[in-house]
Amino acid sequence: MKNKFTFVPAKSGPVSETEILDDLKRVSTEHDNTKITQKVYEELGSFNVSTAIRKFGTWNKALEAAGLQASNVLNVTDEELYKNILNLWEYLGRQPRRADLTNEISQYSQSPYNRRFSTWTNALQNFVVWANSEKLTTPEASEINNTKRKTGRDPSLRLRFKIMHRDNFTCKQCGASPAKDPSVELHIDHIIPWSKGGDTTFENLQTLCVQCNLGKGNL
Repeated sequence: MKNKFTFVPAKSGPVSETEILDDLKRVSTEHDNTKITQKVYEELGSFNVSTAIRKFGTWNKALEAAGLQASNVLNVTDEELYKNILNLWEYLGRQPRRADLTNEISQYSQSPYNRRFSTWTNALQNFVVWANSEKLTTPEASEINNTKRKTGRDPSLRLRFKIMHRDNFTCKQCGASPAKDPSVELHIDHIIPWSKGGDTTFENLQTLCVQCNLGKGNL
């Protein structure tokens, strides 16, 4: 004889941290986005947002514990926001649009840009002014314990942007571009190799795709 009754735990009972994390991951998978806002979770989640905040301290800490991206980061510096724009620009091979902030490559959503610059258009305009300024410095040679060098090995954020913008975000050897093929990854390369005395300057840098850069290194 089959049992007529089964026990079903009350939904209002205590919720464990593991249950919340598992549910956040589920919503992330269903929503196809690693950045889950409180509004999205209220619509798709099994628990209250306040429960997650109470368990982990803040909403972003709950997201981080679940291996997801923070949905709304406060106190972000201008340079961090600019770096995110540049990363998107490199990844896409073109000027990023507001909608591209939902791409998994983007570290920040639209909110920090709106708080700092009011609109996405203003954010892009400020980034371009900042990136096109004359400050093209690289890390000081003394930082890498090499007093014979005039520059450090790695180009600054501004210099990276200037080189890629000059080269139209396209590999100088084969013409590959993320704008044409999303799988293309671009690097900044020393024309005269760093190991042979080449400095990190505008004239001695070029844009290469990963394949061409690795091929050059194997010559």
